[in-house]
Amino acid sequence: MYFQAIKTAGLAQITYILGSEGEALVVDPRRDVDVYLDVLRRQELRLRYVLQTHRQEDFVEGTSALARLAGAQVVAGRHPITGHADVRMGERERLHLGALTLVALHTPGHTPESMSWAVYLDPHHAQAWGVFTGDALLAGETGRTDLAAPERVYENAALLFDSLHQKVLPLGDQTLVFPAHGAGSVCRSGIADRELTTLGFERLHNPVFTSSRSDFIQRKVQERLHRPSYFSRMEEVNIRGGVPLSADSSAIPFLEPKRFQWESHSGLVLDVREPESFAGGHIPGSLNVWMQGLSVFGGQMVQPGTPLFLVLPAHVDSKEAVLALARVGLDQVEGILTGGFGAWRNAGLPIESSGTLTPEALFSQWEGFQVLDVRERSEFERGHILSARHAYVTELEECLSELGLREDHPVAVVCSTGHRSGLATSILLRNGFQQVSNVLGGMSAWRRLELPVRTGPPSEVEFEQATRSMGTEEQDASPPSPS
Repeated sequence: MYFQAIKTAGLAQITYILGSEGEALVVDPRRDVDVYLDVLRRQELRLRYVLQTHRQEDFVEGTSALARLAGAQVVAGRHPITGHADVRMGERERLHLGALTLVALHTPGHTPESMSWAVYLDPHHAQAWGVFTGDALLAGETGRTDLAAPERVYENAALLFDSLHQKVLPLGDQTLVFPAHGAGSVCRSGIADRELTTLGFERLHNPVFTSSRSDFIQRKVQERLHRPSYFSRMEEVNIRGGVPLSADSSAIPFLEPKRFQWESHSGLVLDVREPESFAGGHIPGSLNVWMQGLSVFGGQMVQPGTPLFLVLPAHVDSKEAVLALARVGLDQVEGILTGGFGAWRNAGLPIESSGTLTPEALFSQWEGFQVLDVRERSEFERGHILSARHAYVTELEECLSELGLREDHPVAVVCSTGHRSGLATSILLRNGFQQVSNVLGGMSAWRRLELPVRTGPPSEVEFEQATRSMGTEEQDASPPSPS
């Protein structure tokens, strides 16, 4: 038997290759499928099936493209959404791969078509070896239940609980669990950071198995998870099994600074450097999206069809940056800055900069700043800086007028570490704010320094107090204290 898990950086998406007696299947491939074809060639495996657990929301699938290139069949459940599949399997139907047997288990709740696939090594199917659970069961968590129909979260949560208890848990404690996403996925927060897990371990630690049915459903109903704007586009694309890559990244031109300046006026500049580098100097009007966030936040900030121009740090492979965007359907990269930002600087072209702050510096100068927290709402409510306004980073531009931020007064932007606040800083600069500082280290460093935090939703009283303090001449007011 051959088995390999291939994780996609930035998306925390996991594809699996399973082989037996010269035959193989691939589970939930991403759009750039060459990596799977290379493995199959090296292992001398013939691809028979491309297995689909559910229609993915956070990336463009490579299901149809891989099947076509390898002469394989797409296998999925019987839900109408999976009409593109070559083989559609019902509950507990069996799929044979060499000496292995897979059993189809319909596990709805995350999405209505979600399938889990139990794998048996022995011909008598006495004990399951593993189970591909898609996003139904994750390490330490379960898939969100608000994507397919937000108004049916209660019903979806009940379906998910019943599916996992009645169909997956009986496979036994020895069963290895192979989810479609790992820690860091935008699909949901709270996924445990462990590469391998078993049903036995999940039975003892996962809320779906340690909670009562009613408590689990209530927990799901109360979840408030951000839905990235590009999810709907991915769902529409993936209803056909995804689309193949449309361009060769090696064909994208590297542009000298002056040509880059001229051509980038027709589109959007994405600066892929770390936030502290961006703060020190950057091309005016560019957006700062760090490499690990390029797929997720590029997907949310950029409309399809927008011409993109990239500023890359020296250590980033241009092919990987282009693929990171292509994985979320952004194919129109028109140019890459030759020599990176250093070449732009040396050419004497316009440069914009922004500020940086340490948590201690912000704490000591608290009344001199408008504080903007750009984390998810749930993160904010678990602990934030006194008087912080809140807007999730990808929604910032839409709600700027509601936040009441003054363009003529310094703004300190905070997230968990400094990456999302780097993006938010670039958004504020593009919207006319001049005195913007990124709090490097973010709330992670703030907490490690044991600086005071407030919990709960944003407070209008805090905003009013902060606004009044900005208008005073007093410079020696005490910084905030814990509540």
